[in-house]
Amino acid sequence: MRYMLWMIDTGSYQPGSEEIEVMPEFVASEEKVAALGVPHRGVRLRPPDAAVTVRVRNGRQLVTDGPFADTNEHIGGFEIIDATDLDQAIEVAAGHPAARNGVEIRPFRAEDAR
Repeated sequence: MRYMLWMIDTGSYQPGSEEIEVMPEFVASEEKVAALGVPHRGVRLRPPDAAVTVRVRNGRQLVTDGPFADTNEHIGGFEIIDATDLDQAIEVAAGHPAARNGVEIRPFRAEDAR
């Protein structure tokens, strides 16, 4: 089954891509996912101040700088994984370095899980 893992971020630490790739906890997480045989692809996101929110009300487009919600936490990145079931998705999420802040797991709708 396909799952989206939202990596929750507090914005307190923003390492660069090269730094992340050699962090022991990230390397261990990647090795564990590979050992489980779980196909995955992840992407980091820019901070919320780079966001733009678009709404359409009564046929009018409203564009607002900034994120949809004003919170202390935000989505720092995401991964799409093909896990055998929710238990395996939880195992993958628990091993991710972002789990210290939280990882939200959401299954794709069955018709969109291709």
